[in-house]
Amino acid sequence: MIRASENMSANPTEIVRSALQIREVSTVAEYDACIELQRAAFGLPDLEISPRRHLIVSRKAGGWTLGAFADGRLVGFVHHLAAVSGDEIFGYSHMMAVAPEFQNQGVGAQLKWAQRERALAEGRDFIKWTFEPMRARNAHFNLNRLGVVVREYAVNFYGTDYGSNPAEKGSGIDSDRLFASWDLRSPRVKAFAQREPHEPGEPARTIEIREDFAALLNSDPDAAKREIVRVREEFLQAFRDGLVCRSFERDDERPRYLLYSS
Repeated sequence: MIRASENMSANPTEIVRSALQIREVSTVAEYDACIELQRAAFGLPDLEISPRRHLIVSRKAGGWTLGAFADGRLVGFVHHLAAVSGDEIFGYSHMMAVAPEFQNQGVGAQLKWAQRERALAEGRDFIKWTFEPMRARNAHFNLNRLGVVVREYAVNFYGTDYGSNPAEKGSGIDSDRLFASWDLRSPRVKAFAQREPHEPGEPARTIEIREDFAALLNSDPDAAKREIVRVREEFLQAFRDGLVCRSFERDDERPRYLLYSS
């Protein structure tokens, strides 16, 4: 268990700074809290919620769920699966959720670094997961704060009409995803774990996304679909050309992915 000070505060920011606990979720009540947190964080319909049985069975199969607790309340969790490819056993991070009032307070980062610590303790050195390519905040978090590398683009991964926030989308939006590869012992990840800079250098290519994609999705779904296809084609071509994505440039007008030759 990862624990800060016992001094609690009603302010989410102060709680995160002083007394957030990161430990494994293990009871039925805590698993049920994960279900409610998915509803609060994502606005997902019940069809898309990972149910209690899924979380419990995955634990028995070698996975686990780490929870972030503030004053005994679950305010975030990350669900980690045991994955196999040939003879390699690694981690697959299926889902991370943070309560709306605790978002942008560093809870997600604490969960991910705790996930890395747990995986390393189990003898693993690699975790992968997906994220939406059109969401600048997710791109910044994964690439610039955690140090993931992106080498793979999945077209319509979960099927059409799926989204992390159905209220924001029109009909027929494809669920394209980028695969994040987290090499837990890489120099870049080690540097970020110590809060040290590790710049990848000058990019060979960039791929821009819309800063206002969420608003575009609401106001003009057809234009949003065209943007998804454009970004999809640019990523697929970049990967065919042997490039990899290692960083993201935040910009109020032209946020963009940075791709490199190796």
